[in-house]
Amino acid sequence: MSVRAETFGRAVRGVRRRAGRGLALGTVLALVAFVPPADASARAGDPAADTVAWTTRYVAPGVEVRTGVLSDPRAAGVWTVTVQAPAVNRLTGAATWAPLGDRGWADTTAGQLRAAGLASRVERVTWDQYTDTPHGTMGWQVRVGRYATQAEAGTLASAVSAAGFRTSVEWTGYDGRRRADAERIHVAVVDPARLRGTIEVSDGGDTADREKTSTVAARLGSLVGVNGGFFVTSDADGVQGTSAGLSAVRGELQSMAAGSRAALILADGGRHVRVADLSTTVTVRSGSAVRAVEGINRVPGKVRNCGRPGAVPTELPRQDVTCSLADDLVKFTSEFGAPLPTGAGVQVALDRHGVVVSRGDRGGSVPAGGSVLQGTGASAAWLTAHAGTGSLLELRETVRDASGRQVRLGPDDSVVSAAPTLVEDGRVHIDAATEGTLDPLDLSFGFAWSNVRQPRTLAGVDGRGLLLLVTVDGRQPGVSEGFTLAEAARFMRSLGAVQALNLDGGGSSAMAVDGSLVNVTSDATGERAVGDTVQVLPRTGRD
Repeated sequence: MSVRAETFGRAVRGVRRRAGRGLALGTVLALVAFVPPADASARAGDPAADTVAWTTRYVAPGVEVRTGVLSDPRAAGVWTVTVQAPAVNRLTGAATWAPLGDRGWADTTAGQLRAAGLASRVERVTWDQYTDTPHGTMGWQVRVGRYATQAEAGTLASAVSAAGFRTSVEWTGYDGRRRADAERIHVAVVDPARLRGTIEVSDGGDTADREKTSTVAARLGSLVGVNGGFFVTSDADGVQGTSAGLSAVRGELQSMAAGSRAALILADGGRHVRVADLSTTVTVRSGSAVRAVEGINRVPGKVRNCGRPGAVPTELPRQDVTCSLADDLVKFTSEFGAPLPTGAGVQVALDRHGVVVSRGDRGGSVPAGGSVLQGTGASAAWLTAHAGTGSLLELRETVRDASGRQVRLGPDDSVVSAAPTLVEDGRVHIDAATEGTLDPLDLSFGFAWSNVRQPRTLAGVDGRGLLLLVTVDGRQPGVSEGFTLAEAARFMRSLGAVQALNLDGGGSSAMAVDGSLVNVTSDATGERAVGDTVQVLPRTGRD
């Protein structure tokens, strides 16, 4: 492996010399030409506003990692106090708060602040580059003060709160409508045709476990690893570590889709890579009786990120929301290493051939090489009627893309899912509302997740079939602020991606190279243990 720092010109000249050795010329040219898109009108015609030097690591044949910090010396983030607007949760009807409101609320609130002796300002917020939301004005923010330190803004926030307002202390560098001071980025470019190994999804061998990306990478001898899809982080939402969306490892579903959401498909050990919106259907048959299975490896009745038929309060995908299902049927695979959930309902254990070996109360563990079905509500009654000991149950699992075509999974295929889609057919295509990360009818939901700069992990495929794995650090004021979803999409497009999606982000964003963490994660406690990862392995690696 070699490491070299490159300026724009040297990067271009160097890649021309290496044109036959791996990294696509178009990819590096795009890296060099990229200008972070925030406040694009102010940047037009002024690429000098951003300076960067890329450091390239040649990890292995077909694998390169390029690191750089996009910086803008003219950016000037400050700490400020944002006044929250009263709102109503659209799904539950509960009173809540939003970071912005309509113009009438903003003007009234600004006047009340002035009457209380607090100088305020009203800022317009526009809809970002989403494909499925309105355009123009999203709402208005009311803010007070500009400070160099968070502590100073916190003191002001206490005074504003004492005057009867709900507040939050924010760094303006996280606003997608302002320039970012800096964005620290790692880009791994993998050529499946030249890679002497595989690209796989790894859940650590246990779907009900959490492990750090770098720990998995070190154990497997990975060349490059990044965190994968969304997962359960709280006992209140299910079993920690289980996927909150579609996951397939070595051709076997380990969780079902939350509606139709973006997924990275690594077929034939990663030799063929693509991004597509995927949905799942699972059924169980006993003779002529058929029943829908609504979950795999999750607690019956709890559906993280929603997106299942009959779910309450919504059947549509809803990021970081746990929906409920009174009538539920869940399969547990042999990779589910935690104790099985207990509670009301019926459980049947199956051997590797699908023959029922026992039926009774919920709990215990999955038999080695077998599986378990747990039913609640009407599904419990179905199991009682159709799954007696010795009977044969046939489970059928189907994965389809948005066009309805079946995606057949073989033993060398894996899938990791998250949301939303960022690039489709070579164009920025962010379906944030459809995939449930933003709600145009409820500004209290998803604004910070989608419209505010955050640490992100991204994956995409360029026109030559090269896999792009990207992390951008965030939540580090003045050091690295992250991307909004739209900035992430434009950056992936600048790399030449023709397909791209957003993977799990925030404190989960991590990249390991040769088994060692290379980015700076945002959690105060350090690198976060995650549910699954994407690993580039030098040879066929198995958990």
